[in-house]
Amino acid sequence: MSVFEAVRMALGMIRAQKMKSFFSAVGAFVGVTFLIGVIAIVNGMDKYMREDFAGKLFGVNTFTVRFRPQVNFGPQTVEQRRELRRRPRIKDDDYVAVRDLLEDRPGTIVANESEDNVTVYYGTRRSRNVDAKGVTDTWFRIRDVEIDQGRSFSRQEVENGADVIVVGSDIAKKFFSGVDPLGHVLRIESEEFRIIGVAKSQGSLFGMSLDKFVIAPYTSSIKHMVNPHKIVDGIIVKTADIPTMKVAMEDVEGLMRTRRHLRPGQDDNFHLETADDVLDFWSKISRILFLALPMLVGISLVVGGIVIMNIMLMAVAERTREIGVRKALGARRRDILRQFVVEAATLSTTGALLGIVTGIALAKIVKAAFSLPATITPGSIIGGVLLGVGVGVIFGVYPASRAARLDPIAALRFE
Repeated sequence: MSVFEAVRMALGMIRAQKMKSFFSAVGAFVGVTFLIGVIAIVNGMDKYMREDFAGKLFGVNTFTVRFRPQVNFGPQTVEQRRELRRRPRIKDDDYVAVRDLLEDRPGTIVANESEDNVTVYYGTRRSRNVDAKGVTDTWFRIRDVEIDQGRSFSRQEVENGADVIVVGSDIAKKFFSGVDPLGHVLRIESEEFRIIGVAKSQGSLFGMSLDKFVIAPYTSSIKHMVNPHKIVDGIIVKTADIPTMKVAMEDVEGLMRTRRHLRPGQDDNFHLETADDVLDFWSKISRILFLALPMLVGISLVVGGIVIMNIMLMAVAERTREIGVRKALGARRRDILRQFVVEAATLSTTGALLGIVTGIALAKIVKAAFSLPATITPGSIIGGVLLGVGVGVIFGVYPASRAARLDPIAALRFE
C-alpha cells in the first residue's frame, strides 16, 4: 500500500468517525493553536519593543537625566522606595549646566521636559487627562515630533515665556473638526494659550493614543501646572551615535556628581535613563516566555498523543477482522504498520492544520482587540505542521505495531 493510499483511507476514516477523529485531533489542535498564537504575539511584542516602543518613549541615541527612574522594574524594598523619594529633584539650573557642557558638540541636542495631566477647555467643551508638556524648543527635534500645520515655538518664545502651544491631532479633531485651529485660544486649567501648531499624528502605544497632548514653552504659564518652581522632570540629550552618547553620559554623570557634591564611592542620587533599561527588562521576560512556551506546548501535545494512541488502539480492536482479511489477501506486516501510522499522523496533522488557522485567527483577534502587535512567522507554521506529523507518528507506532503483529487466523475468528 502506498502512502497516498494510506492517507486516502485515513481521511475516509475521519469522515466516517467524526467524533473519534475530533478527540484524536484535539490535543494537536490545542497545542499548535497555543504555539502559533503565543509565538506570534511574543514575536510581535519583541519587534515592537525594540523598533517602536523604545524609540517613541526614549528616542534613538538618547538618554534622560531624572531624579529617579521613570520606569521601575523588579521588586523594591521599602527602604529603596524611600531613598528614591528623598532624592533631590532636577532643577532648571542643572539643565542650563548640561546644555552649556554639551551644546557645542557636533550632532548633540539638549532639551528639558516636564509633564502632567491637565484638563483643556475650548468654549463649553473640555477634554480631561490631556498630557501637558513644558519643554524647550529643541525638544521637537529630539522626540522627532513633526508639525502638520503651523509651526513649533522658537527659542525667543521660550526665553520670553510666551503662552503659545502646539497641540496633538486628537485635541485638534476634538475641538476644531473641519476648522483651522491656528490662532484659536485654548484654556488649560485657568491659563489661556494661543495655538501656533498642530503635530502630525504619532499613532498609539499599546492601545493608548500618543496624540492627546499640548506642548508649551517650559517658561510659559504651563510651568504652574506641571512642576514646582524651577524644577524639571528630565534633561534629555540626543547624540549622533551610540559611542558619542556613552561619552556624553559619562561627562553628564561627572557634572551632576560635582553639582551635588557627591564624594567618590557615594552612589548617584540621580538616574541616567536610556531605552536599554526597558529593553533589558523585556529581554528577560521574553527569554522566560520562550523557555516556558515549549514546555506548555509539549504538555498539550503529549496529552494529545496519548489520546491518539488510545483511540488508535480502540480502532485496532474494532477492525481486527478487517486486518485479518487484509492479511489473508496478502497484506504484509509493513503494509498494516504503515496504514495505522499514517492514519495516526493524518489525524494529528489535521488537528495541527486546524490549530494553525485558529492560532493565526487568535493572533489577529488579539491584535485588533487590544492593539497588541502580532507577527506570524513561517517558521512557527512549519513547526506546527512538523509537530502534528511527529505526534501522530510517535504515538501511532505502538497501536500500528499491535495491528501488524495480529495472527491472521485469530483475527478472522474475532467477533
